[in-house]
Amino acid sequence: MLSLKGKVALVTGCGSSGPGWGNGKAIATLFARQGAIVIGVDINLAAAEETKKIIEGEGGTCEVASCDVTDLSKVQALVDGIVARHGRLDILVNNVGQSEPGGPVEMAPEVWDRQLQLNLTTAYNGSKAAIPVMERQGGGSIVNISSVAGLRYIGKPQVAYAAAKAALIQFTRTTAVIHAAKKVRLNCVVPGLIFTPLVTRLADKYAGGDFDGFVAKRNAQVPMGHMGEAWDIANAVLFLASDEAKYVTATEIVVDGGITATTP
Repeated sequence: MLSLKGKVALVTGCGSSGPGWGNGKAIATLFARQGAIVIGVDINLAAAEETKKIIEGEGGTCEVASCDVTDLSKVQALVDGIVARHGRLDILVNNVGQSEPGGPVEMAPEVWDRQLQLNLTTAYNGSKAAIPVMERQGGGSIVNISSVAGLRYIGKPQVAYAAAKAALIQFTRTTAVIHAAKKVRLNCVVPGLIFTPLVTRLADKYAGGDFDGFVAKRNAQVPMGHMGEAWDIANAVLFLASDEAKYVTATEIVVDGGITATTP
């Protein structure tokens, strides 16, 4: 079940913003455990190298590189290199994303633009480069990482992030329909409140650095009483990327402990 043996998988944002398990780090590691040849990229090469060290320490196969995935030419060169070395690209996980606070009044235009680039355009860039490869080889799977902030307001003023993550869901659905006949599947995983190293930065941005209070508030928001972990996201991504999900496309899996089903 859920074997990725022999598959070539590209995971963007494969590093972690600090000690512990971020979503991309867990996804890349789980893919390798399931037999995939993992190509991990991150803007922070040292973070990507840490993921590679873990994967290779477990006997897996991993290549890493630094790549600014907001730059289409760099993403295209990355995909071309993967195909030149491995002959194919079976799986793409568009995992890059980041949140900045503010509504439209107080948010600077350049912050708005950068948020859309990071949270939406990166998935466009990856899909634009990968889909022709997948169509030529007879199929492939793309998994985009959205957020429950794209489904509802979850207590933080992050209008650009929320707008981009909502758009990413519809981008995924529409693109999936366009390419379904060529057996290229696109789906979203929609994380809720997840306890990753990024939470420290979020506490600085949204809670004045009150890490303990921020964590307690996030735990209390979730009907299950606690945040999820990166492995919860990785497991959902693995399913959508695997052959067991061969008839699943243009949809999303919400991994949120029930938060979007509750009244704010």
